[in-house]
Amino acid sequence: MDPILVMYSGTQKEEEIVQMNLDIFKDMDESGLRNYIEFLLRQYRVVDAFWFISIEERYGREVAEEINEWIWSRVGSLAGKDIRKRYHIQETGLEGFTKTLKLFPWTILGEHHIEQRGDEVILTVPACPPQVARLKRGLEEYHCKEMHRKEFIHIAKEVDLRIRIKCEFAPPDPHPEKLFCKWRFHLS
Repeated sequence: MDPILVMYSGTQKEEEIVQMNLDIFKDMDESGLRNYIEFLLRQYRVVDAFWFISIEERYGREVAEEINEWIWSRVGSLAGKDIRKRYHIQETGLEGFTKTLKLFPWTILGEHHIEQRGDEVILTVPACPPQVARLKRGLEEYHCKEMHRKEFIHIAKEVDLRIRIKCEFAPPDPHPEKLFCKWRFHLS
């Protein structure tokens, strides 16, 4: 099985070598690879939705939100570290943060808009897939503000400890119909 990919574990040493059989991709053309990436990203979103809804149905939304906060703080840290290593991102500050954040799967899945303006980065989410799906099913928006705050804090820590995060609004806050959340990042 080749190549060997490095996976992370929070319970054992920081890096664990896990073998994956990636032979199927050797002869796949660019279109096939792109299609498979889209498939993986969709599956990432589906798994996230099903586990959250399952926990919510069994234990209530508050418990699901609490677990979600813990998971995404860990994912933020691990992904931030892995993205920087895999893509050789050496920059710190807002430039390094922006490069790292643009490669974070939820940035792609959620169609996050990221704009670096001088001394700040602004992230907006016009149509949040989990929230839109909940509303279509007749469910209330879940409270994601603290989960994202923790996720972003942990991604930022992997880039530059000077990065500060300010949430303009995110559920449970009231927000415009076509904009679920807005975040600002700057250096202290």
